[in-house]
Amino acid sequence: MDPTVAVAVAVAAENAGWESVWTGEHYVVPDPPLPGSPIEPDLAVLDPFLTLGLVAGATRTLRLGTGVTVVPVHPAALLAKHAASLDRISGGRFLFGVGVGYLEPEFRALGVPLADRGSRTDVALDVLATLWAGGATRINGADVRAEPGPLRPGGPPLHVGGESSAALRRAVRRGDGWYGWQMSPDAAAAAVQALAALSHERTAPLEISVTPDAGRRLDPPTVAAYAAAGVDRLIVVPPRRTWWDADALTDFAEQTPARLLS
Repeated sequence: MDPTVAVAVAVAAENAGWESVWTGEHYVVPDPPLPGSPIEPDLAVLDPFLTLGLVAGATRTLRLGTGVTVVPVHPAALLAKHAASLDRISGGRFLFGVGVGYLEPEFRALGVPLADRGSRTDVALDVLATLWAGGATRINGADVRAEPGPLRPGGPPLHVGGESSAALRRAVRRGDGWYGWQMSPDAAAAAVQALAALSHERTAPLEISVTPDAGRRLDPPTVAAYAAAGVDRLIVVPPRRTWWDADALTDFAEQTPARLLS
């Protein structure tokens, strides 16, 4: 929550050779928690676009990713503005992780239905692409445009999260990459194979990002196992003991790349 710590850790990560930093997104979570709740109700989570904008101003090469933005809880035009602004502020370093979400109480609290969230996500992504292409477009009966667009033509790279068949198809059809959450090397390999089976019409390879499953030891053999499974990027969760200790989190950022790649 401390912006000074967030910036210090990001700068340390950039200097140590990390490629990117990612944020999660939950605006509210169930209290008391339900089965499948992603985090404890009292765990503080800042808005990802504001946080990554802060980090963007303090870094120069570190890429900035949302892991992931729950697209159907956002008005599409507002989300287009947030993503384009962050892409501009960061100088084109934004990696736009997107997903459909699953936490019904969060949807309900935000006044958004859980049903049909997949189709509504696809519609929202169409709106983003149209707005980012420039010129006027019609949204909800209004002829509008949204300037400036993202720095990159076509918008920031889309990294589609989720393990369902629909999510895999969305990644292949619309994405630049796919993101799997808390997966073992074997599970990651299976997902890569499933994506490959759907990718016969793609001309560019999908970039594969994975967060290792909880409790898995991070060491060079682990990195090699994920690489062998076809993973391009590991998005690691720092050890829980570092979450409320600024010095420990900074040490993790500074020491981990050399230790994993030795």
